[in-house]
Amino acid sequence: MRTETSNAGAGEAGNGGTATTSRRDPTEGRTGEARAPGSWSVADPGPLGLAAFALTTFVLSMINAGFVSDKTEPIVFGLAFAYGGLAQLLAGMWEFRTGNTFGATAFTSYGAFWLSFAVFVTFFATKIPAADTGHAVGLYLIAWGIFTAYMFIASLRTTAAIALVFILLAATFIVLGIGDAGGNANITKIGGYVGLVTAVAAWYASFAGVTNSTFARTVLPVRPLQR
Repeated sequence: MRTETSNAGAGEAGNGGTATTSRRDPTEGRTGEARAPGSWSVADPGPLGLAAFALTTFVLSMINAGFVSDKTEPIVFGLAFAYGGLAQLLAGMWEFRTGNTFGATAFTSYGAFWLSFAVFVTFFATKIPAADTGHAVGLYLIAWGIFTAYMFIASLRTTAAIALVFILLAATFIVLGIGDAGGNANITKIGGYVGLVTAVAAWYASFAGVTNSTFARTVLPVRPLQR
């Protein structure tokens, strides 16, 4: 079985979706602010969630696109559980702590996606009749595509970098879902190509978040969208 997400991953938007929030965008960095000795603050979990999404998506997409043999797919399962799943889920929980509704919803959901992917392939895939597996996986992926499509609309008040990740991810889910449902390997391969582009976009957004934070200035632009 060759499925994909990419991931979500995920991004960062305003606090609870309100227009009056003063919280910075994650890719604009949060360091460089003076803090009193002994003060405590929550680091931005966005770059972690994006990195976990990007790396897991990249590895699986390399297989889906046919650049790596599908016999190597089991390497994805541990990665999907530990990094794409657990690390991204934790990033979602930390986004709740920062008050970021969009990031919390996205990272928690895509972390759960990867966990469900690993659990399904490891424990439940054989319980579905072989003739119905493609239809089941196709339904699963297309449903995630629907979720990602409305998260893309919400992402239009974050940054261009994050919005790009979501539109590419929605396309990845839909194309892979169609490929699996129709048993068409060529469509699945196209989905793998789109997944690779999605992973690169998410890596860029993560890289921008980390680098802009550590340099305390905008090194990599992400183009904040109008709020």
